[in-house]
Amino acid sequence: MGTARAAGLIRLGSRTDVEVTELGLGLAPIGGLYRAVGDRSATATVDRAWEHGIRFFDTAPLYGYGLSEQRAGRALAGRPRAGFTLSTKVGLVLEPGGPDTQEGWPEGELTGVAPRFDFSYRGTHQALEQSLARLGTDHVELLHIHDADRHYQQAMAGSYRALAELRAAGVVRAISVGLTQAPLLARFAEAATDPPFDCVLVGGRYTLLDQSALDELLPLCVDRRITVIAGGVYNSGVLAAPVAGSHFHYEPATDAVLARARAVEAVCGRYGVPLRTAALQFPLGHPAVRSVLVGARSPEQVDDSVAMFELPVPGALWADLKGAGLLPEHAPTPQH
Repeated sequence: MGTARAAGLIRLGSRTDVEVTELGLGLAPIGGLYRAVGDRSATATVDRAWEHGIRFFDTAPLYGYGLSEQRAGRALAGRPRAGFTLSTKVGLVLEPGGPDTQEGWPEGELTGVAPRFDFSYRGTHQALEQSLARLGTDHVELLHIHDADRHYQQAMAGSYRALAELRAAGVVRAISVGLTQAPLLARFAEAATDPPFDCVLVGGRYTLLDQSALDELLPLCVDRRITVIAGGVYNSGVLAAPVAGSHFHYEPATDAVLARARAVEAVCGRYGVPLRTAALQFPLGHPAVRSVLVGARSPEQVDDSVAMFELPVPGALWADLKGAGLLPEHAPTPQH
């Protein structure tokens, strides 16, 4: 069933041999983001992505407080380990009664543990050790520092140092930082020089509704040959379906955000292009962005994302979005 574009391989950074597919599967939903997902559905979702040729799977300890990693490990068990790229994240240690429980993970309570932010050198090693056990593997190809928004100093002094050593030891083959804010990502990318980050994961900040990564982060990554992975391309749902009750950056979308999303949707509609297609493909127009992560909680959602990713988008659509003031004139757009 593998599809040509979604299964296309790209290499991370300039110093690694790690390859990811142009479309990757984000595994927060199979950790039960916002609503429970059974083990069987989680496995079927990963299986369907594999059938489509997707070989990049991204998870984290936060997602269901370990459930996503456990389910990913079970679903991928038996696959050729050299045949896919697995990424997870550090910065959260799971422990009984952890203090940093967050809303949105209804199944997380069932695991008996909760996260504690810890970007120390020791905590980073502890977090990875826990993750490898849940994933059932002795290594991951890609490791991100996760959501260090309020912990920059500790993350650079602790987690970054640990990641550099883990990379040198071959326990991980590429290192990254993942955030939902572009300025701090740029600060991390500038500070990490020995070694530099191989990639960064930008969540929701280079999309059809939010181009805050455009003017500083993305040019910096081009200059330093850091691969950008774009996550959150639906901005928590509003770019999948801009309807009342949809979310933008994990909060209820305001009337102004809904109006802008609907205006983008109207332009897309004139070309017979679903909004989801434009949302998935837009980030890849920038030369820094090489892969897009999209979450799914069912095989049907995987099918839909792959179908949307493969649809052609006429260049005139992007031009019309710029002409209507819905995209910056200087934003690069995909070429087909």
